[in-house]
Amino acid sequence: MHSEHIILDGKKLAIQLQNILAKEIARLPASPTLAVVVIGDNPASAIYVRNKEKAAQKVGIKCIVLKFAEDITQQELEIQIKQLNLSNEINGIIIQQPVPQHLDILKLLTLIHPQKDVDGFSPLNLGLLTMGDTQAIKAATPKGIMRLLQETGISLSGKNAIVIGRSNIVGKPMAQMLLQADCTVTIAHSKTQNLYLLVKQADIVVAACGVPYLVKADWIKNGAIVIDVGINKINGKLCGDVDFEAVKNKVSYITPVPGGVGPMTVTMLLQNTYEAFIRQNCKQ
Repeated sequence: MHSEHIILDGKKLAIQLQNILAKEIARLPASPTLAVVVIGDNPASAIYVRNKEKAAQKVGIKCIVLKFAEDITQQELEIQIKQLNLSNEINGIIIQQPVPQHLDILKLLTLIHPQKDVDGFSPLNLGLLTMGDTQAIKAATPKGIMRLLQETGISLSGKNAIVIGRSNIVGKPMAQMLLQADCTVTIAHSKTQNLYLLVKQADIVVAACGVPYLVKADWIKNGAIVIDVGINKINGKLCGDVDFEAVKNKVSYITPVPGGVGPMTVTMLLQNTYEAFIRQNCKQ
């Protein structure tokens, strides 16, 4: 099972989806606008923000990057977010994470107007997702993963899925979306015992824990679908949470790192911004 069909090419799919999105945005009376709030000078964040700006420009979304000093106070930042909430020009607001330690990120996310929360991280959107409400804005990475899984053409109903990682950004919303697709879902994390035994039973493995090469070939059930969300650097080279070279011969589908989940995350963020614009401008 070594043929190329097993690679789930997120980069290629992202380009296709962005082309469709660009056409839809071109028909709008105005450009949707995304505000990206950046605090301090995190070099990794700077790269992510640049990627978002480039992709936004490509599809016709206006991207405004608001940079604030590392030592901005919670109160000052809350005032800024409230102003973005009130502005009719702004359709989506995201806070680039991680933020400096003195800031209360949960409070900041709670403050973003739920209809402008295009990252899908506010408690309201996460809560609506848990309750199966279709109005929920879905977190971009899990939403992108669901779209990649759709590409396989395999029915997810009744499949055993394991999500390794329990973050609010990926792990928890991912588990909810898989549940809604009728999977039986296990959430594993750093305290999970005998993780490999749980992974061995899974038809779908989503690795999102930030541990390089954690998932080994002998953990994987033959024919499983493996989604690698990890972005780690070893000796200057990017790698995932899955030992790709060893695992790829056992799976039916696998995402590469880079070029798998990453481009889909950015694309779903843009799609969420477009959908937010539509909701805000077309009074139901």
